[in-house]
Amino acid sequence: MPEGDTVWQAARRLHEALADRVLVRSDLRVPRFATSDLTGRSVLDVTARGKHLLTRVEGGLTLHSHLRMDGSWRIFAPGQRWNGGPSHQIRAVLANAERTAVGYRLPVLELIRTEDEERAVGHLGPDLLGPDWDPALALANLKQDPDRELGEALLDQRNLAGIGNVFKSELCFLLNVTPWLPVGDLPADRTASLPELARKLLEFNRERPVRNTTGRRGQDLYVYGRARRPCLRCGTAIRLAEQGDGSRERPTYWCPTCQPGPAPARTPRARQNPAR
Repeated sequence: MPEGDTVWQAARRLHEALADRVLVRSDLRVPRFATSDLTGRSVLDVTARGKHLLTRVEGGLTLHSHLRMDGSWRIFAPGQRWNGGPSHQIRAVLANAERTAVGYRLPVLELIRTEDEERAVGHLGPDLLGPDWDPALALANLKQDPDRELGEALLDQRNLAGIGNVFKSELCFLLNVTPWLPVGDLPADRTASLPELARKLLEFNRERPVRNTTGRRGQDLYVYGRARRPCLRCGTAIRLAEQGDGSRERPTYWCPTCQPGPAPARTPRARQNPAR
């Protein structure tokens, strides 16, 4: 799943390709907006808000999209073959004279008034990579439910926006606690450092083509995607389990030696390491 750093990168690519240019083609392939036409309007900017993308268009309109698990926006030059997936997966096409942006497998795509953007993203907590970043508010949000598992609290975009499965697992490793530890049981010094540590990780990675949390070349991540491989610190085999409420479980990686604390309540089920 794209996380805050990769969504930020997608927003930058879209902004560079579309901003300050007039659209010569507009094709929104979702039933509700299939007849909407943005042709002739200029794109003003493209902004990331957490894991959401806001493409603002002349005339007070915003195209709101969310990538979720496997959505993507691809940029193509005139005459270049569109190779982001089969044509039936295309949900949006925005083109100017120089570039074409094609949205594939977008589970969320809606055209709203720019003045109504808060309806789409107003529920989000402070954006780790945004101008609204407020570590004190993010920390207060996390501490509102002290009995909640830390990993679940970090994924809740209402607390702070931009963390996904990768950064959740990596943050818990860097904090030296299991993702199943209740937020209220996190030592005070680590609780206080958590928001800025999260921001530091995302800022470090927003310009990088390959995500890295270790600072080591060739050993990019401490735990995520490394089930059964030795921990980079202690050599213990990294473990994998699902974390969630049963209706929506997420793959979670941790080192049982470096990250003491509660273990998952459910027996881990076998699965392949997801692609990074």
